[in-house]
Order: sequence, then structure tokens, then C-alpha cells
Amino acid sequence: MSICRFISQEETHKPILLPHLQSVILGRGPETTIKDKKCSREQVELKADCSKGFVIVKQLGANPTSIDSEMVGQGKEVLMKPGQLLHFVNAMYPYTVKFTENPSSCKRPHDTSSNEKEGCPDVPSVKTAKKTEQSPRPVKTQVSKENVGHWSQGLKTSMHDPNMQVYKDDKVVVIKDKYPKARYHWLVLPWESIPSLKALRDEHCSLVKHMHQVADQMVKQCPHAKSLNFRSGYHAIPSMSHVHLHVISQDFDSPCLKNKKHWNSFTTDYFIQSQDVIHMLETDGKVTVKEGTSEMLKLPLRCHICQKELPTIPALKQHLKSHLSAESTTSDAT
Repeated sequence: MSICRFISQEETHKPILLPHLQSVILGRGPETTIKDKKCSREQVELKADCSKGFVIVKQLGANPTSIDSEMVGQGKEVLMKPGQLLHFVNAMYPYTVKFTENPSSCKRPHDTSSNEKEGCPDVPSVKTAKKTEQSPRPVKTQVSKENVGHWSQGLKTSMHDPNMQVYKDDKVVVIKDKYPKARYHWLVLPWESIPSLKALRDEHCSLVKHMHQVADQMVKQCPHAKSLNFRSGYHAIPSMSHVHLHVISQDFDSPCLKNKKHWNSFTTDYFIQSQDVIHMLETDGKVTVKEGTSEMLKLPLRCHICQKELPTIPALKQHLKSHLSAESTTSDAT
């Protein structure tokens, strides 16, 4: 049977072992190193089904827990699979799950003596299993002491995929966004492993400047650069691990732009412009995200060009067509 681990994408602590069908409650505290008071001490209940390869996530705390940007809801349960991203609260503290095969020598996971002889510390002992069966109350686990490699998926997988790459050099690679929110949407990623904006320091300043220069190159080589405006920037609280710079055309003409969060993540201050990140690194040596930034995702839908408020995404998209046709007419005239 597989072994399941719950992994911090910010690498703030070692992976947490989720025993098969055993409830594990996590939240604010030493297990996760989360100190944010918006996160309850009992924020989520996790139960891994190692035979089927998924984890049942139940939100216990009052503040929102999300999986791939979709809210779970207090008291509700959602299935989480490898490749999906769980945020404990308010789109913060990203985690994923990883299932790995048990070593072939560990054929009897509940045989304590056999496990000790074969040196398999990851497998729960008989004592742990019996305690779980006898007590209806979920038990808290401690952070696993195991030393495992960093989870690699999502952007880290795509950046090495030749079919996704559109440019690369010795410092960065540019890939097409799998779910583009506009006609042109690229991601500039450094080869250096940097988990998020909050991990950037002044020593990364030259790298971030290079990312900005590459973003400008991508815009210049675009065949519609004259008729479409572009912005380059970072999401304040990204949903994917590994720092990445968005280069996106401002037409937002894409079937992948489906909800308010998608829209507001690119058209409010949730989207931090590349030049602003460079300035923060040069002056403060780090990137600061304003408190309450996650609330910007809930703002009303407003056209980024004329600021008109629209009731729905379909209405917004229809409205954007008028701006696109106007820009096209202007471009043709020149």
C-alpha cells in the first residue's frame, strides 16, 4: 500500500505523514508552524485513503480553506488528489499531498516486529493502529522526521516540458500558461528553486530584473504587440509553488477566464507589477504583501479599462468586446 505525505509548498517544515484511513487534525501550531490567528488550531481534518490515492479534507475552522482556489466550506468534506493545492486559510499556506509506494520489503504494514527488523519507520505501529480503532476522536500527529525530496509537479513539471517551453536561457525558462486567461499568457520562471515571492531577497534582485527583461522580450516578439497591451507581474498570494512572473495581454479573451477570482487576480492590486517587486527588493531586500490582499479577490467585477461594474463574467466578457473592437479599429487606422 502507498504512503501519503502532506507537504508544505513553502518548505516551512518537513512533510507530515498521513496514516491510512486515520484522521489527522491540523491547524495553527507546531505541526504546521502556522502562527496566523486567522487559522484555527483545528482548521482541517485529513483522512488519507492510501489504497485509492486521495485524501478527504474536512474544514473545521471558520476561515476559508480552499483546494485549487475552490472553497471547501466549514463542516464540509472534499476529495483532494495529488497535483491539487490546499490553502489552509484565505489563499495562504499552500500544501499538497504525495503518495509513494511502500518499500517492497514492508509487506505487512501493521506487523510491528517485522517493521522494526526491516527498518521501516514510516509505517504506523500496531499500537498506533489500535488506538485509532478504539477511539472515535481524531488524533493529532507530529511532524514526520523523515527526509524526503521536494514535491515536484505543476509548474516544476511544465518548465521542463519542451512542448511548453517557448524560450530559455541559463537563468530562466518561459512557458505557456496551461490555462491562459488572455490571448497571450506566458510564465517566466527561474531555474533556481525559489518557492514564492516571500522567499525573494536582495540577492535575487539581478535575477528578477532578468526575468523582467525576458518578459519585455516576449512582448516585443509578439505579432500583436502593437494592438494589444501587456502587463508583467506576480500574484501576491500565488496558488502554485515556484516563483513565476506572469506576462499577460490585456484583452482577457479566453475561455479559461471563468470566475471573479480569475479576473480580480489580474486586474486589482492583487497583481503586483514586476517593476514594483524589483523596487521592493532594491529598497527593502524583500517583498511585502499588504494585509488583507486576499480580500481583493472578492471585489466586484470592474472593467480594467473604463471601470464600469458588471454583474457577471459573461456580461464582463461581452463588455470587453467593445473595447477590443475599438482598439482594433484604432490599430488599423494607424
